[in-house]
Amino acid sequence: MVHQSVLSALQLAAEQDPNNTELKLHLSDLLLQAGQAAAALEQAKAALSSEPDNVRALKLAAWAADEMGQTDTAARYHHLHDALTGVIQGAAPLPKPVLAVTDHAELVEHEPDGETSDQRWDLQTPRVTLADVAGMEDVKRRLELSLLAPLKNPELLKMYGSALRGGLLLYGPPGCGKTFIARAVAGELSAKFINVGLSDVLDMYMGQSERNLSEVFALARRRAPCVLFLDEVDALGRRRSQMRHSAANVVGQLLSELDGAKASNEGVFVLAATNSPWDVDPALRRPGRFDRTLLVLPPDLEARRHLLELETCSRPTEALDLPALAAKTADFSGADLTHLVASATELAMEDAIKSGKVRPIRQADFIRALREVRPSTKTWFETAKNAAQFANDDGEYDDLLSYLRGKSGGR
Repeated sequence: MVHQSVLSALQLAAEQDPNNTELKLHLSDLLLQAGQAAAALEQAKAALSSEPDNVRALKLAAWAADEMGQTDTAARYHHLHDALTGVIQGAAPLPKPVLAVTDHAELVEHEPDGETSDQRWDLQTPRVTLADVAGMEDVKRRLELSLLAPLKNPELLKMYGSALRGGLLLYGPPGCGKTFIARAVAGELSAKFINVGLSDVLDMYMGQSERNLSEVFALARRRAPCVLFLDEVDALGRRRSQMRHSAANVVGQLLSELDGAKASNEGVFVLAATNSPWDVDPALRRPGRFDRTLLVLPPDLEARRHLLELETCSRPTEALDLPALAAKTADFSGADLTHLVASATELAMEDAIKSGKVRPIRQADFIRALREVRPSTKTWFETAKNAAQFANDDGEYDDLLSYLRGKSGGR
């Protein structure tokens, strides 16, 4: 729960900087988390007064109105949000794509498909490539060798009588950029991108989950070349021995779609992400399916410095030593770094409330924040070490175990 002193500091800052829309939206989000829906709605409305087409503000306003029981008001905000993002059921397609800003300021075009049944899926045209991924050189090198180079050189594949089949499974701690990397792959291939989460597929009604999977694969085939990204695939494709019969049917449907049993998957590149690859059904790991894995680790030193720079560039700061901070944040995920910057900001604002004067965020604020903010990846590594050691018969987790040995040897 966000402390009231932090909320008060943010409200003071928003009053002193009335044109700062991002600050209003951040405050609105925090107020919602704190159960202060009315105040959250006011901040969202203030943001909309200057930017009526701000989709994040519309979403926050809709959520806040819902929390207050204002169903009609919430419906209006939802309607405007859906119209701008092209997902309103039964609406005609928008005349041109609507630009939206995603995490870390990457631009994508959200394109409503012509068929009403497809408008529920978020079809995007990413504008990022691997060049926009800071650091992580080993991940980019392996992506280039195992996936991108063959796709970019179809003549070479044809010459060798080969074809690139199957999908790529990205695994690693949460919050380390697996979705961003998948989106960058789509950008490299000048392909469409569909991000499919667990909640997009699973449905309480018998057979609907299977139909949802069939529907999104059909959309990807129609809009090829297309990168279809399955997030949380460990939950979607969990070992069938651990599932009820109805849920196991979803795995069967996914296997059928990956195999192209009813339609060709040419031009459809399936990427998936998981925090727990050892929980994925073995049938999904066979050749022609998710037969290649790529370990996505926490950002390296260069990537951490870049992420800290991105997170602080729009905030008032003074004499920050970002390289030194990056060096102190080993094992931090991208999400952890965002939390660190938010915590340092809150300390500066708390001080501003006490003194009555707004001041910039300083290095000392980060040092104080580091006493409380710890890397969230350590728990994952502890679990992963045990799982990988007992499930590495084919060398699948050699990269992970090598990394863990390197960490242990450096202490």
